[in-house]
Amino acid sequence: MQLSKDRILTTHVGSLPRNPVLTELLIRDEAGEAIDKAELARESEKAVRHVVAEQIAAGVDIVNDGEQPRVGFQTYVAQRMKGFGGESKRARSPDYTRFPIWAAQLARRFPRRAKVTNAPQAVADIAYEDLTPAEEECRMFRAALDRLGTPPVEAFMTAASPGIIATTLLNAHYDSHEAYVFALAREIRKEYELIADKFLLQIDAPDLAMERGVMFQDKSNAEFVKIAEMHVAAVNEALINIPRERVRLHCCWGNYEGPHLHDIPMREILPVLYEAKVGGLSIEFANPRHQHEYAALKQAKLPDRFVLLPGVIDSLTNFVEHPEVVANRICEAVDAIGDRERVIASVDCGFGTFAGSEYVAEDVVWQKLKACRDGADLATKRLWG
Repeated sequence: MQLSKDRILTTHVGSLPRNPVLTELLIRDEAGEAIDKAELARESEKAVRHVVAEQIAAGVDIVNDGEQPRVGFQTYVAQRMKGFGGESKRARSPDYTRFPIWAAQLARRFPRRAKVTNAPQAVADIAYEDLTPAEEECRMFRAALDRLGTPPVEAFMTAASPGIIATTLLNAHYDSHEAYVFALAREIRKEYELIADKFLLQIDAPDLAMERGVMFQDKSNAEFVKIAEMHVAAVNEALINIPRERVRLHCCWGNYEGPHLHDIPMREILPVLYEAKVGGLSIEFANPRHQHEYAALKQAKLPDRFVLLPGVIDSLTNFVEHPEVVANRICEAVDAIGDRERVIASVDCGFGTFAGSEYVAEDVVWQKLKACRDGADLATKRLWG
């Protein structure tokens, strides 16, 4: 994992907007409708080339494939593993019942999108027997990178954590939630090792914060922390053969534009995140609900083994952050951990976590990533002189 040795590097969290044609194909394929699989492959490859080129044009240092071939950042797993079927009945945040007018507005905003609360569930022993789709996604990404005149500083690819898979693709087969999570860890390890052999691996683990207000909303914060510790132990088991410096972990409180009144404070989950055997932590800091959370990093110092990837760009609004604002946020992160080299400027969350539910317009996304680059340049001048 690269450090910001002589300037602040930039990256993002993973998912990027998909074009309308690809979006429609992915949603129809997930729904079991008949589609032209060759067309889906062509559109996926074209989209990967497009988003890689746009990231480079925006000045992003550490790029990825934008999750273009995936219908959702974690629900794609149901299409790659065996053992899933039927329909989950996933809980929703209390925000949806407390603010019904907002919830109705949100439903109207995204009338056709990938499955989120109604994804398949585990109905048999899950098994990751065919890595071909993952291998093909890696091939598409490598081909897009090879087309570039100058390679990026680094390339990463995302994969879902056992915990977020388990809390989205619900358990209707295993004896316990813990047994299901560790079964997923044993199987998803195959994808992790495939990716880490070719690129930097990012584990998407919003379960470590978001699920306090979703699946585990009936638990106390202390009870949730114990569950999160078990989820991290599952991540560590899945990463047993991968050096920590090849892995970064993303944690957030849910990538939706809503009240977020039930988010667990960062100070309560930071010790759990520090247990992960990874080299980098990607956490929200740009949105209005979590801009103050740098204080938690001053109370529980980031261990030397971690790089911090703070969100300095909001992934849910079409405001383009002023570079001075971005620079201020970067410098605040550096101040919080006391080391400029271990800060890489990033985004709060993905810009296209599910096909059909992008909050930020694609042309604005590229400008926001450019603002991240411009802000990082300003911060570099302040920090290095």
